[in-house]
Amino acid sequence: MTPDPPVVIDLNPREQRLYDRLRARVAAPPAGGRVGPQDLLLLLPDLTVLLVRLMRDDRVPWSSKALAFLGTGYLLSPIDLIPDLLLGPIGLIDDLLVVGTVLSRMLNHVHPDVVRSHWSGPGDVLEVVKRVSAWIEQQLTGRLKGAVRALLGPSSRTS
Repeated sequence: MTPDPPVVIDLNPREQRLYDRLRARVAAPPAGGRVGPQDLLLLLPDLTVLLVRLMRDDRVPWSSKALAFLGTGYLLSPIDLIPDLLLGPIGLIDDLLVVGTVLSRMLNHVHPDVVRSHWSGPGDVLEVVKRVSAWIEQQLTGRLKGAVRALLGPSSRTS
């Protein structure tokens, strides 16, 4: 099996530069190249910018663009499952769930080099999305099990 040929990336400098300059001012890279707390705060904006950039890329299939559009629409919508204004940072969890799920699905249909070319955050975007997806799965399965146990309650146990 031969490896995929590299994809030639032609970036739009104006589009990339604005967010990258803003990000560089907010999160200067720490010594040693480690990920700092500011990178965790910028995770959702980094993933959102990635979604928008992938939506605008001609190499991304239209079905993935439609999914990215729906995910971005949810982020911009004032209606949330967990209200951001009332719960502060905790209210961003549903946004992270949506963005992580959309990106996880998109990675199956978009060449990794295309995705990497649009990433502004630290590290490899594929590893970041993998870790976010694993966290989402862990949260959802844990919450689902808890909800089922609560619904069934003690009356479902037989002696």
